[in-house]
Amino acid sequence: MFPEDRVFVGVINRQRDLNYARAGWYRIPLARMPDGMDAEYVAFFLSRAFGARNGGIYYYAARRGVELVYRRDLLPSEPNHPRAGEVYYKVQLGALVEKSPPVLNASRRTVAFLSTTWDRFVNARQLSDLHCPREYYVDRIYR
Repeated sequence: MFPEDRVFVGVINRQRDLNYARAGWYRIPLARMPDGMDAEYVAFFLSRAFGARNGGIYYYAARRGVELVYRRDLLPSEPNHPRAGEVYYKVQLGALVEKSPPVLNASRRTVAFLSTTWDRFVNARQLSDLHCPREYYVDRIYR
């Protein structure tokens, strides 16, 4: 793990999706990340479906690989979903690691996807601690 390693933070809205992450994969719509998924780690922001853990990042995992897959192939039990024909990244994950202490969202800011660096992630206690101005992020990674 290097300070400049990239960490992608994604949202998990359902227990089912956390189970998928535990089984070793996470999905991201290609349309939301047209420039690619190249982070070394993926962290998970849990939504209100998780009760007391609502609004926090409690888990992360190393990214092991990425492939492009149609949503209907990722979730065959939902063939009629409105986005069934859309392409998603299927991000293969290593084992989930519990983030201790978790990163909490005291401001209750809405979260979709975030990018940050490993050094910010491991030291973060609040969601605002993850913020990387784009110039900082690009400079640190491509220097």
